[in-house]
Amino acid sequence: MTRIDAKFAELKAEGKKAFVAYVMAGDPDYDRSLELVKGLPGAGVDIIELGLPFTDPMADGPTIQLAGQRALEGGMTLDRTLDLAREFRKDDDTTPIVMMGYYNPIYNRGVHRFLVDAKEAGIDGLIIVDLPPEEDDELCIPAQKAGLNFIRLATPTTDDKRLPKVLENTSGFVYYVSITGITGAAVPQASDVAPEVARIKAATDLPVIIGFGIRTPEISREMASVADGAVVGSAIVGAMAEGKSTDEVLSFVKGLADGAHSA
Repeated sequence: MTRIDAKFAELKAEGKKAFVAYVMAGDPDYDRSLELVKGLPGAGVDIIELGLPFTDPMADGPTIQLAGQRALEGGMTLDRTLDLAREFRKDDDTTPIVMMGYYNPIYNRGVHRFLVDAKEAGIDGLIIVDLPPEEDDELCIPAQKAGLNFIRLATPTTDDKRLPKVLENTSGFVYYVSITGITGAAVPQASDVAPEVARIKAATDLPVIIGFGIRTPEISREMASVADGAVVGSAIVGAMAEGKSTDEVLSFVKGLADGAHSA
């Protein structure tokens, strides 16, 4: 059982929905992002998504693209991202960390070496948005053998024919993209999302978490109410970009987490 599996089992026993927070590793700099990540569990975050900066983040909207650019310009690398996870693990051995990013940096490092290093650094799962199920032998299956969950995205365009393939080797949870388009775009509607989540849950026992477009505690609660939890990324990254202090950002995160937990 991974930390992700254990966390969902714990939440289920408590009758609670999950709140997942995404932050870009190294934005605006290493020390500040580490400070933020360390503060997330205390703000009610159940699972941390740690963004791996990449030069061509095709699934991300302007807010997260700019965060990745700032991180890269500040010298953030895959090694430094793993260092950040290691540093976090010195004080917290229970909060799951999912690394979210793109395949190129992992490919350049070498899959075997990356998986050994990621496991050692305390990474629990991967979301690699540009690797489709047809490429599962590349990273997904080796990751699962190494003890890491491989989390897949399902979208409004994932039809009944495609869904079984998407779910085939997925573990940990399913990340349902509530809107068509990039991160941080339109606001999702629970009435649109609920039937899609029900369709996915009919095909898998995995938890389904909703992300994209969630910016307020109210939307966080609405989305969590029709699924197993909610993910917020762009709104948190945007608060950092506005120059808010770490405490201010964590206060904002707590409101989002309280929203999901009240569903």
